[in-house]
Amino acid sequence: MRGARPIALAVALIIEEKLPPLELRAVARSLSAAALGVGVPVVTGDTKAVGHGAVDKVFITTGVGQRHLALRPSASLARPGDAVLLSGPIGLHGTAVLSTREGLASGGGVASDSRPLHRLVDALAPFGRSIHSLRDPTRGGLATVLNEIARDSEVAVEIDAGSVPVPEAVVSVCDLLGLDPLTVAGAGCLVAFVAPADEADALTALHSLPEGRNAVRIGDVPRRGPTGRVVLRTPAGVRRVIDMPLGEQLSRIF
Repeated sequence: MRGARPIALAVALIIEEKLPPLELRAVARSLSAAALGVGVPVVTGDTKAVGHGAVDKVFITTGVGQRHLALRPSASLARPGDAVLLSGPIGLHGTAVLSTREGLASGGGVASDSRPLHRLVDALAPFGRSIHSLRDPTRGGLATVLNEIARDSEVAVEIDAGSVPVPEAVVSVCDLLGLDPLTVAGAGCLVAFVAPADEADALTALHSLPEGRNAVRIGDVPRRGPTGRVVLRTPAGVRRVIDMPLGEQLSRIF
């Protein structure tokens, strides 16, 4: 995430032959509703038909934006003393997809948290350069995001197990599939590394939005510690290293 403000959508539909018209109309209606919901118009587009089986029904590409001049977040800019903020619960999108694929009856209580994040970014924009890093924990989940920032910024990162919001339904699905919720994708929250002077105000700004009402501080960047390492602190005082996940639990397109 680089702090861009969405301006318009450019939509390219790559459609395989014999795609049922009802499915295409459903995609168009969903696209229209999403664009209207966030106030970002569809301004241009293109369609291309390919042979049956050449793609998975429909591919869509989108996106035109403008950067916030005040924001310059980067995975390489986290600094000792930073607070690690999380805007909402983790793992909902990944467990919703996985439970559907695996036909888990218990997965019925899990719904994807997929939603735009631009209003959360707008809320953080007034803090400018105090927002050192922004990421959305999609592929590889929270564990991947924290490890990448720790590596690129050459800092240690420590988080508190009791502070990370993990819904019970996510825990149940992960237990059934043998997964760690920290490595499961989310699609409706962001992680922010914020300078300590603006931590409290940044949390207040996130709380002012419905999509950020559950935002919490989950950890920090210690002044000392092995660079590139992420550590989970448990309520019992145990410290566990959170490694970069190996492989993928979800395909890139989900």
